[in-house]
Amino acid sequence: MTDPVKRLKAMGIALAKPTTPVANYVGFVRSGNLLFVSGQVALRDGKLHYAGHLGDNVSLEDGQHSARQAALNIITLANVALDGDLTRVARVVKVSGFVAATPTFTDHPKVVNGASDFFVDVFGERGRHARAAVGVPSLPLGASVEIEAVFEVE
Repeated sequence: MTDPVKRLKAMGIALAKPTTPVANYVGFVRSGNLLFVSGQVALRDGKLHYAGHLGDNVSLEDGQHSARQAALNIITLANVALDGDLTRVARVVKVSGFVAATPTFTDHPKVVNGASDFFVDVFGERGRHARAAVGVPSLPLGASVEIEAVFEVE
């Protein structure tokens, strides 16, 4: 089994400090062998990236980058929840992606692939998951994408 942190380092990515929830919720909850990570947006260095709507002022490529950054933020929180040991992730079980989009935009799955592909890049076969990709009229902070995930952990 390859260490996910080593995979991240090979990609030139270091885990940063996780963001603090902006409302009355926690970043993650563990119940038995499941770890639920709250929805994350493309915050990096305290700044929101890729704000707006797909089909309007955010390109498909930037939507994918937004989903990837949100997935990195999820992995960061999972790392905290697992005391810095991401090798305890047995499987990425479910990913839900919410895409702020115009009514005529229909490539939600392609946007959420930015997160799905990243989970597979980091966790290998353990990163393959069930998924939903849903279009919405708006997201917190004006984000273009929000991703949440459920992990099976050891």
